[in-house]
Parts: sequence; C-alpha cells; structure tokens
Amino acid sequence: MNKSIDQIYQEASEALKAATDSQAVHDISVHYLGRKGVITQFLRNISQLPAEQRPAAGKQANEVKNLLDTACKETIQKLEAAATADKKGIDVSLPGRPAPGGSLHPITQINQRICDIFTEMGFEIAEGPEVELDYYNFEALNFPKDHPARDMQDTFFISDDIVLRTHTSPLQIRTMEKQQPPVRIIMPGKVYRCDSDLTHTPMFHQVEGLLVDENISFGDLKGTLTAFVHQMFDEQTSLRFRPGFFPFTEPSAEVDILCVMCRGKGCRVCSHTGWLEILGSGMVHPALYENVGYDPDRYTGFAFGMGVDRIAMLKYGIDDIRKFFENDMRFLSQF
Repeated sequence: MNKSIDQIYQEASEALKAATDSQAVHDISVHYLGRKGVITQFLRNISQLPAEQRPAAGKQANEVKNLLDTACKETIQKLEAAATADKKGIDVSLPGRPAPGGSLHPITQINQRICDIFTEMGFEIAEGPEVELDYYNFEALNFPKDHPARDMQDTFFISDDIVLRTHTSPLQIRTMEKQQPPVRIIMPGKVYRCDSDLTHTPMFHQVEGLLVDENISFGDLKGTLTAFVHQMFDEQTSLRFRPGFFPFTEPSAEVDILCVMCRGKGCRVCSHTGWLEILGSGMVHPALYENVGYDPDRYTGFAFGMGVDRIAMLKYGIDDIRKFFENDMRFLSQF
C-alpha cells in the first residue's frame, strides 16, 4: 500500500478534470474502479494494516470509490452536453426532412386499369391459388394427358399432379363449379412458365375473362374487346381478329392492335407488319360445360386472356420486359 486513499482520490480527480472525451473518462474509471483497478487493489490489501486501522480504512476506501463513480458519470454527462452545444446550426425542434413519396409500380397501375375497365362493364374479380392441381390447370380446360397443346405451356411441375399455374384459366372451372350462369368474371394474377428473354419472364401477370349466359355470341366478344382496347389505348387504335387455337375455346381468335409505335406504317417493334398481338380469345368450348355440369345446348360464352406486362410495354413504349423488375428508380420514377 504505497499510496494512501486520499492520494488515490486526488490523482483520480485531477485525471477527470483533464479528460476531454467520454473514452478518456471510461479509461480512468477502469483504471481506478475496475476489477483490477487501484481502489480494488487497495481494498484487497487492507488486511496488511494493523487490526485497529482496518475498519476506518475500509470505510474511507468505499466512500472514495462511490465518489469517483459519481464523478465519472457526471463528467461524461458534461462532456456530451458540451459536444451537443458545439454543433452550431442544428435546431432539433425543426421537422425532419420528408421522405420522398412512392408510387404504384407500372405493372400494378396497368393491372388496376384493366380491372377498372372490365368491372365498369359488369365483370366481377375472381382470385385463386397460384399452386394449382393439374386437373384445373390442364385437364378440365380440355388439355388431356399427353395432348400436344400442353407443349404450348412451359410448365413448372411440383409433382405429377401439382403445378405452378401457367395461366389464370383454372379459375374459370373453379368458378363455374360453384355457381350457375350467368357468370361474368375477370381473373387477374401471377402465372409461371419456364421462359426468360427480352419479352418473357418466368413469372408474369395475366388478366383473363369469362362470360357465360344464354344467347352469348362471337359478336358480344368482339364488342367487349373493342371497347376494352379503345379505353386502354385510344379511340384511334384499330384492332383485328385472326383465327387462332386454344384447347378451351372454339372458335378461337388472336387479337391484334395497330402498332402503337408506328401507327401501322411498319417498324422494328411490330416486325414491319403494322400490327401487334395483345391477347387471345374465343367462344368457350362445349367440353368445359360438360366438366362443370352446364347445359351446352342452353348456355354459350366467351373467354379471353392477356398479359399485363405486355400491355404495359405497349402502353408505355418499353422494349425490354426486364426493366420492370430491375428496381431502377430512374426507370420507375417516370410512372
């Protein structure tokens, strides 16, 4: 015990006065008050004193320990307060900088616009599972096992009987199983196919539609889709129906619109044809009615389906579908 407790207290106090930051105070606290600190060692060595001096020395050492602990805490508070006061030009009472407002993704905007157009015509929105049974995705839609038309669908198989849906058409069957005509629904949702390039992604968005009732004709289909095209693009956008093939419609038709880039003059986007394909459609195949218990002699209907991503590309003049998913704020902020 080379130093008295008074000397230790004096040295620690002087060191605290000279401290210029919180780290220095922390180091002083460890040096004097830590497990291996000066005061701790002093207390351990009290046994070397004469017996009559030990109680007073122990009491004084503990008092000094408490005083130094309090002094260290007060010194840190003073240093932090001084540091805050030195930060000139900052008024903590001012409101913070507002975060920039976000907006809906362009795919979402187009999807909502498509749904709005058809709901205004009286269609209801139907939703269903993205992990689908093979029966609803293929068989009930007139895609028998080993049917060549299945090659049109690049399918993700989870098992022999379960797939990631390749279209939202399974909802046609699910809806017709639950209700009798009239049926008037649109089916927006994500779909999946093994395909990826400038105009295709493994996951994309579709909106399909179904209308079933008595005395529905191909003329109703043409009128409905013509109204849709004019509202989605403009009144000057011409469209045409070409014969096509889909297992669940007969007759079937592909729908083209006049190229939105060149207005029919021919350009790279439309392969110099003046036309762009936007959707498929047709009259519901009677085989589907048999699968859901409808009377094909009483009811007729039409169905259609479109890729939301493709509609967005044409609407906004975008030539690479991958731009929608790269999350480049320079691109997304335009919408």
